[in-house]
Amino acid sequence: MKKVVVQPGDFSDFVDRLQASGRYTFHREEARAALGVSEIALQSAARRLAAKGRICAPRRGFYVMVPVEYSQSGAPPPSWFIDDLMKFHQHPYYVGLLSAAALHGAAHQQPQEFQVATDTTLRPITVGRSRIRFFLKRHLAETPTTEVKTETGAMRVSTPEATALDLVRYVAIAGQLGNVATVLSELSEKINPERLVKAAQAEVELSVVQRLGFLLEHSASSGVAAPLAEWLATKRPRPVPLRPERKPKVSEKDPRWQILVNERVEADE
Repeated sequence: MKKVVVQPGDFSDFVDRLQASGRYTFHREEARAALGVSEIALQSAARRLAAKGRICAPRRGFYVMVPVEYSQSGAPPPSWFIDDLMKFHQHPYYVGLLSAAALHGAAHQQPQEFQVATDTTLRPITVGRSRIRFFLKRHLAETPTTEVKTETGAMRVSTPEATALDLVRYVAIAGQLGNVATVLSELSEKINPERLVKAAQAEVELSVVQRLGFLLEHSASSGVAAPLAEWLATKRPRPVPLRPERKPKVSEKDPRWQILVNERVEADE
């Protein structure tokens, strides 16, 4: 059988046709089927096109086209391809934490990485100048999300209320309590008190709700957290430290949230 070799122009034309149709991603098997080539031939052609900065590969077998305006950065923003990437992985996801907060308008500090929740462990990836960090979320399907339009389609993003809970649950990823308090002070403008209670009801760890309520009350409008406090009171929570990894060597306890205040937290102006 005669070996079929992909000429650089053939693969380039395939990429151009996809982009002309509004597509910015494709996977290995799709390209092989369209071009009728072997795996080795496709890999060789892909390497040539990647060397020219026309495509990049966040994961093996998954390719992203690089528009001219992003040639210097090496890749378009993760928002352009995160939905297709997670479909390629066949795992549910949502954009969360600081990335979600920024999308909801809490952009006091632009996140240094694109943070994505999913139901399995995935290694972080660097695409051009962007770094995508995945964090494992149990009961991911119960987290309230919303669809946010992107330049190439849409992506799933945690709601402001779910984002607030996640910021406290994954405080180490979010940049510690001071940064979380700062983000919450801005995010609180988008938080609906009733929806916050509903999101809290899906939270497995009551301590996360307690810490969030305390931080909201001390870094944002107390009215945002009032319905949450009423719901929490019905659960009779036990006292928990504000910083769980630090021994609660304090005498101060916040009775409303049953928080042992073992760190002073102030939001940045």
